[in-house]
Amino acid sequence: MLNEQLLLLITTPLYIIIIGAEIILSNLHLKKYYTLKDTLMNMYLCILNGSIDLLFRAVYLVILIAFYNFHIISFTFNPVLYWFLLFIFEDLAFYFEHRVDHYCRFFWAVHVTHHSSEEFNLTTGFRSSVLQPLYRFIYFIPLVLLGFKPLDIVFMYSLTQIYGILVHTQYINKMPRWFEAFFVSPAHHRVHHASNIRYLDRNMGMVLIIWDKIFGTFQEEVEEDPVKYGLTKQLENPYHFTNIIFHEWKNISHDLHKKIPFFLKLKYLIMPPGWSHDGSTKTARQLRKELFESEKMILRSTSRESGN
Repeated sequence: MLNEQLLLLITTPLYIIIIGAEIILSNLHLKKYYTLKDTLMNMYLCILNGSIDLLFRAVYLVILIAFYNFHIISFTFNPVLYWFLLFIFEDLAFYFEHRVDHYCRFFWAVHVTHHSSEEFNLTTGFRSSVLQPLYRFIYFIPLVLLGFKPLDIVFMYSLTQIYGILVHTQYINKMPRWFEAFFVSPAHHRVHHASNIRYLDRNMGMVLIIWDKIFGTFQEEVEEDPVKYGLTKQLENPYHFTNIIFHEWKNISHDLHKKIPFFLKLKYLIMPPGWSHDGSTKTARQLRKELFESEKMILRSTSRESGN
């Protein structure tokens, strides 16, 4: 806990300085990356998320400690290796948590708040998935079984979150090629926050982009397809204090009240966002397939015309 308090003392002035600088620069350059309403909403969601995390922390730490009693590896012989491996495995755990949040509608209903802004700036990194602390610890259970201490895991998560916040910027175009080969860059994360069909459910990593490249969720930012931020369907009352958190739960409730078999109702909870039993709405994968097929047809048509 002391380590986290130290992180807070260090990062708070850092955030104030860089966010202030981005606000000033964006206004000077007439970029309008910030609006007061959206920034206040980001802070509101961050405070709610942090409050739930603090209130629930004792519970999930007790659970993680209980599992730690059955750990299979001891790293006391090499602390450097311990912290390095903790970073690697914690980042991998986050990738899978993040992927589930995008591919299972039940968890997307929690995570969607982070993607609901049509702006993208450093305060967007604070636009937290409010209820996520209630289940995030589940992804840490394999880590404690491997021999990583619960408090160290929580500290490492807080540490990597600092990086995760800093990539929410439009002021850095591209990082060096070697950097973007291994690490999440602002360009990578802009793709993640895009509502363009090409970019949906892509670039899930927190610090390392290698997981996306290994597991097939990587997408470069394409110059011909400029990023549009926000959701595929614009929210009603985007600044309503409760609607911003629970709007997707309302949509799920509507789908669960359809007169269809229980098995299909269950699918509205566990299948990816956009899934429908009658094809009236489509998942990101289905939309992307249609987009790529359309692009191929256009390319073939253009090729034939140029051949003539």
